[in-house]
Amino acid sequence: MDDAARWRDERAALNAARARLGEVADGLYPDVPRVAGTPLRCADGWVPDAPVPLGDVRLEWDPSPAPPAVAGPPDGLPAGYRTYAQALGALARPAVFEDRPAYRLVGVAPGPALRLSPARYFDGVNVGEAVAHELAAGRRGLRERIGDPCDLARRTALPAITTVTLTASGTYLLHRRDAAKVAHAGGLFQVMPVGVFQPLRPQDERRDLDLWRCMVREYAEEVLGRDEDYGDGFDQDAWPFHRALTAARTDGRARAYFLGLGVDPLTLALDVLTAVVFDDDAFAGLFGDAVEVNAEGEVARAPFDGTVPAPMQPAGAAALELAWRHRAALGVSPRRAP
Repeated sequence: MDDAARWRDERAALNAARARLGEVADGLYPDVPRVAGTPLRCADGWVPDAPVPLGDVRLEWDPSPAPPAVAGPPDGLPAGYRTYAQALGALARPAVFEDRPAYRLVGVAPGPALRLSPARYFDGVNVGEAVAHELAAGRRGLRERIGDPCDLARRTALPAITTVTLTASGTYLLHRRDAAKVAHAGGLFQVMPVGVFQPLRPQDERRDLDLWRCMVREYAEEVLGRDEDYGDGFDQDAWPFHRALTAARTDGRARAYFLGLGVDPLTLALDVLTAVVFDDDAFAGLFGDAVEVNAEGEVARAPFDGTVPAPMQPAGAAALELAWRHRAALGVSPRRAP
């Protein structure tokens, strides 16, 4: 078997067994704290004792941080490929796969305050998917070189915003990610919307350093099925959907909170955990045209009752557990499953 065929087989094995491999990876970090008892890992100060209004999260800009200790590792790549993203694009390209600008998290301080820097999406793929791939192939060399999964200096950590979307009466949006469509976490359940924290365009990296702006775009793409290509002339502030969703937040019909940060033990993906609670009539008015299938998988409504569907991505499980723990503070009145 040639290198490329071997690599494709290992990639297929990863996608076929992410839940099981996640359990294996979970066992590799016994001394790293968990988020709300889930496999998601965290460092001290990453998870507040109570939900923090999203507007109270301070974002700081660092244009020139120190480079990560591990970047673009060649481990296990077929001959002729320099990075994991290059091999993935050529040999097993997902339907959604583009090297867009993104933000790198380089520091966390009390407040909370998140310090961010410029990056690209493939910076995360090159390490995160590579470290998961090698575990599927029975290797751990790259994982051992990285070490502590919560050490932001060891790799380029691209935060994704994982949002559990709740109605005040006790339902939430649930996503089943399709392995044929996505590079990350295919075959697993997830809350939604979820997306890499990134600017709309490279020239907007400072203007778009705003969690809410990114979340609004993810709502449009994942819940309403809007295309990710907004075009050069797009003005988000004038966009009717942005204005409607932001107005709901301003007048209290939608309430957005920061729940914490965590790292997936399998892929080392970093998630900013958030919750948005909608009054039921506001949810119906904003998302009455929600799709059942989007570019990344299937969309459904589920009862918010203290249970977590399996197999669930660790970030989604943590967001659900934290939201359940803080349901009174969030203003949600669900019924627990029997």
